[in-house]
Amino acid sequence: MAKRNDVLGPRLTNFMNSRRGRVDKAMDGLLPPAKTSPKRLHEALRYSVFAGGKRIRPILCLLACRAAGGREATAMAPACSLEFVHTYSLIHDDLPSMDDDDFRRGKLTSHKKFGEATAILAGDALLTLAFEVISTRVKDPLRAMSACRTLSVAIGTLGMVGGQVLDIEGEGKRITRKKVSEIHRLKTGRLIEASSTMGAIMAGATRAVENRLSRYGAMVGLAFQIVDDILDEEGSTQVLGKTSGRDRELKKMTYPSAYGLEGARRAAKEAVESACDGVTNLEQSGLLVDFARLILHRNA
Repeated sequence: MAKRNDVLGPRLTNFMNSRRGRVDKAMDGLLPPAKTSPKRLHEALRYSVFAGGKRIRPILCLLACRAAGGREATAMAPACSLEFVHTYSLIHDDLPSMDDDDFRRGKLTSHKKFGEATAILAGDALLTLAFEVISTRVKDPLRAMSACRTLSVAIGTLGMVGGQVLDIEGEGKRITRKKVSEIHRLKTGRLIEASSTMGAIMAGATRAVENRLSRYGAMVGLAFQIVDDILDEEGSTQVLGKTSGRDRELKKMTYPSAYGLEGARRAAKEAVESACDGVTNLEQSGLLVDFARLILHRNA
């Protein structure tokens, strides 16, 4: 895959860097201070949230809000809630009862650093904080309700959690393309789809624009997980910041295992092209296209 700097133009580079900083600053203000009792729990929250994530989901939320004609400030609280949910999912995904990983983003996983019980509770706390943030920080009650509904559906039994169950159940079983697509759509795609949808909601977008941005997010989410599968096969532990080759070791259903590496690359490219085709003529369409292509060419 192309190096990241070959794909990122200066406009997208500046946008990503500035929004990452804004999101981090906002999350810092929303999380309880590390010294607040119970200290160990709040230390664990901050340890995982500020472990160096790319902030793909919150930045997409802000970008979608702009694309729908809204002000980014109105989407900041939902954007932070998306990162809290994503971080919770990573903490739980790394647990011994699931993927049993020791490293995440180049650091010890939460359960290795703080113990399994605290890690579970840290994930629970981030999940509940996400909905507290939306319900208390979004001024328009109808938009707050719509954002909460969108997020809850995306991460429930018909979304991320359901996808995680299917992922676990599929380990070591006969690989089918239909099952791989279902797992990816639910486990990863639904939260990224919700990111763009929530941005549109915060902008007060028309249903047509909201649907276009939701479709964009779904395709970007699919591409993201396909690339993740490829990186697990080809990337190094040092670059990825987590143990490479775990999907193969656990005999998971992945795009490379179902389509081969070249087939997986084609599928990722097709998903990105589909995402880009759906947002022509929207405001910030250029940034949306660049953002999708960044997902395709990421190396970690």
